[in-house]
Amino acid sequence: MKKSIALIAALAALALPLSAQAHRAWLAPTSTSLSGAEAWVGFDAGMSNGVFIPDHAAMNLGGLVITAPDGTTVQAENMNRARYRSTFDLHLTQQGTYRVANVMGGVMVSYTQGGEQKRWRGTEAEMAAAIPADATDVVATRSNSRIETFVTLGATSTHALAPTNEGIELVPVTHPNALATGEAATFKFLRDGQPLANQEVTIARGGSRYRDAPEEMTVTTDADGAFTVTWSDAGMYWINTSVRTAAEGGRMASNAQYNGALEVLP
Repeated sequence: MKKSIALIAALAALALPLSAQAHRAWLAPTSTSLSGAEAWVGFDAGMSNGVFIPDHAAMNLGGLVITAPDGTTVQAENMNRARYRSTFDLHLTQQGTYRVANVMGGVMVSYTQGGEQKRWRGTEAEMAAAIPADATDVVATRSNSRIETFVTLGATSTHALAPTNEGIELVPVTHPNALATGEAATFKFLRDGQPLANQEVTIARGGSRYRDAPEEMTVTTDADGAFTVTWSDAGMYWINTSVRTAAEGGRMASNAQYNGALEVLP
């Protein structure tokens, strides 16, 4: 079958989903397709053993960016961080599709100064001034994480889905709020605006707490970064891919990850 089926706090949260997939990061809406002149949607966000099950840690939402159908940025309301999950509401006032993303990134540096091992975290722009001139054994790693979902009021639209060309991004060929069981859906992954080719993608259906075995599959992107999935069951699905690259040719090492939530309707 063809490929079917505050910054330091943010960086600390970013390290969790990148650590050997120990816990899975997710941002899930209460609804993805709504009707009417306006509507409200609630969101849960956390890191957990099973997707969409708040059993490990709440997500830091310091990088939350909500893009409205017209491309403007809108604010979340009623934000709260509990022990196992963070929550917020979004008031939908425009017709079309909203992109709701928690985007985190920065640079983590380890170095030696005066025989003592030290660490620093911050932005790439701050790094040159922050690392002492007499530092040795400098190892820098750039990190980027995008955790997102999509919701639509009325008819779907695509303006908010345009890539930013930073980190790993999902570019829908099939609209993310037009998914149904038995139908094939195609998406593309980009990294810094370029196709993420030959990349493994994990897809898992939520609700595993009430099943004997988790429903999970792995697909691989083609040369254009594209992959196709035919949905066998309705539900909320978690999509993940991540890339680690070593320092090479003057470029620092990097970690990048994508975690998405998509709803498939009957």
